[in-house]
Amino acid sequence: MAIGVLKQMQSRSKPAALALLLAFAAFARAASAADLTADEVREMVAKATPVQPPALAGKDLSKLDLSGVDFKGADLAGANLFATKLVGANLSGTNLSGAMLDAAWIMRANFSGADLSGASMFGPVVYAGLDVTPADAPIFRDANFSGARIIARLSRVDLRGAKFADAKMGVDMKNQPMGQMRIDLSGSDLSGANLSGADLNRGVLSFAKLIDADLSNANLLSADLSGANLSGANLAGADVTDADLDGAVLTGTKGLNATKGLDKARNRDKAVQ
Repeated sequence: MAIGVLKQMQSRSKPAALALLLAFAAFARAASAADLTADEVREMVAKATPVQPPALAGKDLSKLDLSGVDFKGADLAGANLFATKLVGANLSGTNLSGAMLDAAWIMRANFSGADLSGASMFGPVVYAGLDVTPADAPIFRDANFSGARIIARLSRVDLRGAKFADAKMGVDMKNQPMGQMRIDLSGSDLSGANLSGADLNRGVLSFAKLIDADLSNANLLSADLSGANLSGANLAGADVTDADLDGAVLTGTKGLNATKGLDKARNRDKAVQ
């Protein structure tokens, strides 16, 4: 595992390598800790209070069925939520609103229908190793990320029907100590997703499926939309100034007459309409 992570670090930018290093350090701590059972986790959550939310940072929760658990405000930074085989932690339907998931290992974990509103996901490890497939990715179908802060590589992930309303996923130009860190949704399936009002400035959405997605009033400034499928999507009020539309599919896209900066988007003439 360590060799695979080090190889990744050599091939990544400094900011991405730093995030991966922090995540690997957290995983190393988790690997040395005693495993928790699902019952033990549920007991910890039951005893938690709003003042003292569940403290599960760095814990190994892989393979556990934690579906429906109320993790509201929990500290899951660096937690191990994946498995070494094609079985991950089951977090479907959980309440993770306001939870801390920074640097958590989430490969293959099932977050379908989970409430992640207002959560923080800075640098979670979605893929590890060089030979990865979509089967290694976590599942976030119909999850709620409204108002969440997400800086992650969520490429080739199932995000169908997910809610990202007002989520903060773009570059924070006022805070750049480690370079431009942003969301990577390249190749992901966001069909029917709600991204209204989301900040995706400078985000990577190349070849993403955004069929029938709601991108109204989204900030897509300088975003990479090359090859993205925006068929039937709603772009009313969205700002696409300097966004790359090379090969983007705009067939049946709604609200183009109310899209901001469309005349300033790059490669608009190469978009498919």
